[in-house]
Amino acid sequence: MVGNENGKPIRFFLTAGQVGDSPKAKSLMRGFRPKGWIADKAYDTNKILEIAEKTGASAIIPPTANRKIQREYDKEKYKQRNQIERLFNRFKQFRRIATRYEKTARNYLALVYFAAICILL
Repeated sequence: MVGNENGKPIRFFLTAGQVGDSPKAKSLMRGFRPKGWIADKAYDTNKILEIAEKTGASAIIPPTANRKIQREYDKEKYKQRNQIERLFNRFKQFRRIATRYEKTARNYLALVYFAAICILL
């Protein structure tokens, strides 16, 4: 999910439960020209950092502990990541989304769109 600085949803994808988040980062960020990407350690991959660099955005992503060369990142700006965590929490307030009552991906995605519209309003 991509959210803006105000904690509003911009774009999201539905993937299988076993798929990690970082492989979809390139698709999620396609077409955006943000000043910076704020993400957690799961997104600390060379590929994602290269994409951020190509778009001219600063990568505000803490390095993983196993990275040989530890990168620096802006810890003050990283605190703004709580906006996306709050956005996830707003989606979880919709019980049918949090518990995944819907059996088909189509119906579940429709509920996610509905929740996004409610959050935007």
